[in-house]
Amino acid sequence: MAEEFNLEGMLDTYLFENEQLLEQLQEIVLDQKDAECFDEDSINEIFRTMHTIKGSSGIMMFDNVTAISHKLEDVFYYLRESHPENVVHADLVEHVLQVADFITAEMEKIQEGSPADGDPAAIIAELDSFLENIKNGAVEEGKELPEENVSEEPKHFYIAPVANSASRFYKIYINFFPETEMANVHAYKTVYSLKEIAEDLLYEPEDLITDASSIDAIMEDGFRILLQAQCSEEDLRELIKVGYDIERVDIYECKAEEFLQGFDFGDHPAVGIDLESSAEEIEAKAIKAEEAAEKKEAPKPKMAPGDFVIKSKEPGKPKKLAKDKQRGVKDSFISVNVKKMDQLMDLIGELVISESVVLQNQDLKVPGLNLTNFNKAAAQMAKISTDLQNVIMSMRMVPLTNVFQKMNRIVFDVSRKLGKDVEFVMIGEHTEVDKNIIENISDPLMHLVRNAVDHGIETNEERVDSGKPDRGKITLSARTEAGKVWISVEDNGKGLDREKILDKARKQELLDPTKPDSAYEDKDVFQFITLPGFSTNEQVTEYSGRGVGMDVVVQNIQSIGGTLDIESNLGMGTTMTLKIPLTLAIIDGIVMETGNSSFVVETGVIKEFVSVTEDMMIHEPTGEEYIMIRGECFPVLRLGDWYGLEEYHKNVEEGMMLIFEVEGKTICLLVDRLIGKQEIVVKPIPSYIKKVKGISGCTQLGDGSIALILDPVGLIE
Repeated sequence: MAEEFNLEGMLDTYLFENEQLLEQLQEIVLDQKDAECFDEDSINEIFRTMHTIKGSSGIMMFDNVTAISHKLEDVFYYLRESHPENVVHADLVEHVLQVADFITAEMEKIQEGSPADGDPAAIIAELDSFLENIKNGAVEEGKELPEENVSEEPKHFYIAPVANSASRFYKIYINFFPETEMANVHAYKTVYSLKEIAEDLLYEPEDLITDASSIDAIMEDGFRILLQAQCSEEDLRELIKVGYDIERVDIYECKAEEFLQGFDFGDHPAVGIDLESSAEEIEAKAIKAEEAAEKKEAPKPKMAPGDFVIKSKEPGKPKKLAKDKQRGVKDSFISVNVKKMDQLMDLIGELVISESVVLQNQDLKVPGLNLTNFNKAAAQMAKISTDLQNVIMSMRMVPLTNVFQKMNRIVFDVSRKLGKDVEFVMIGEHTEVDKNIIENISDPLMHLVRNAVDHGIETNEERVDSGKPDRGKITLSARTEAGKVWISVEDNGKGLDREKILDKARKQELLDPTKPDSAYEDKDVFQFITLPGFSTNEQVTEYSGRGVGMDVVVQNIQSIGGTLDIESNLGMGTTMTLKIPLTLAIIDGIVMETGNSSFVVETGVIKEFVSVTEDMMIHEPTGEEYIMIRGECFPVLRLGDWYGLEEYHKNVEEGMMLIFEVEGKTICLLVDRLIGKQEIVVKPIPSYIKKVKGISGCTQLGDGSIALILDPVGLIE
């Protein structure tokens, strides 16, 4: 049977759709994990999700996924039909997440090219036991059990028509969105979902899988179905729903005689859904077609597939049909390989560099040249280049929703295992950041959230003893500020013990023996926990106590130009904040020179530029320098001295002072001269070069030279 299917492209569609469904499933479950029970809409949605996954997995012949999804579908079928009251909600949530994890693991195997060979028997047995307990409770209360949720595999999709008084006949017309890929697969899934209720089923095009031309036929003429079943139109619309692939579904109930005519109505023309004409024109065409039909002899019934007429309903109804979809209003989406996006981003970067090369060409500096027209054209090119960057940047920006939902799941799992009652709150989960940023912060964020549950939140008994609410709370929030995204993990737990951390740091000889403990600010003390091998946990658990993790968190964050800020109040809680750039690709920067070297710094961190005189400087005996500006004293860092450069201006009056303000700290950077503002394409420092403090990357300037990108945080530290 496998040879009959053309699996090219179908597998990608299967994986993509199931991934979306599982994300939605997990979101529904986690949103209601603390409720007394799932609401009716959620039960129906979970049932439909499992039904869809079961159907698509059956088509792709992943039997283990089909079996486990069908079993969970059984559970929610019973919940939907019987509304039992003896359901342990926490156990049900765990069962649903367990099934979701199993299916996700199988999909990961499929993506890697491995066989989906997971054994769901143990999970199915647990679901059977769970369902049996609910049913036994219902029987004890004298309630009647609904019919079993039976899913039988018919030998053929077309079953011999056997109608009775309860049978109803329908003509179904489905239109897919123009950008829908593999429309034949989506049509096949629709047929697969209808087969369980069908007494008789015909569809056109007939050969959906092996005939590639069926895709063009479906996109051009729509997908047509003739259905005989004992169900209502509302039941059909539950099975065939408008979504990201199906644009429109029209269902018309007909008589048995019309049904037996098949798709071919003789001399009648094939008429599709008219979305261009006005409602009045549609009505007039329908009336005219009916009048013409009355004058002609009715054709003999046929079962040959062909076109069928989509008739209008009663007067007045077509107005709604014509106006419920306005062309161009709905957004269209297409999935693109991330590698292609990265390649496009690289090309945009090269375009920015080439633009700088053109605009800074030495040939343009010849005296006497009239560059008026050139400057106009250059300004227009720069505008288009900027717009192009903004578009590609927006394409790469994705919301943090999925990452935040993963953290929700981690809080649920860890708190259950540790026996802690924890409330999880998400704020600003729709904040968008660059996709590459998300890939780099997912693991650090997971570690911080897990630490908040394990280290931060006390047990229920400890919280009651200390006068706190017995339920802990973890808040995950995100916001954008000054070109950066701030992601905070806040808990209302026991907080960090400053003295305990100092004692540990002293044992590891991390403290300056000549410096009193009071000289260390809280922020500096709390940063000790980010050092390798540093842990104040006395017991090693599944989640903490080994002294590893926080140092990796900091390294990952710093690798993308971010920082970790820690604030804590003993007995009140801890807040850990990631401050990371919105994007890694192209930034606005100020180009400067010191000696023979070029540097770049992001414009967002520069507070102001100041020309200084020697009388503004303060020189300490220890070699430290400060400057007085408007009555305030700021530390001065000479870039030439910092990096040991040669031939730079030692006289401050010959240079330019840049005032940086980062994370509440201010520092003045002395450079030789400013070159100008420029869009900078960020390139990473090659791995074979040792990491230098205060340098976050490099870029190519218009003259072909290399400039180093300064990291203000590294300079201030």
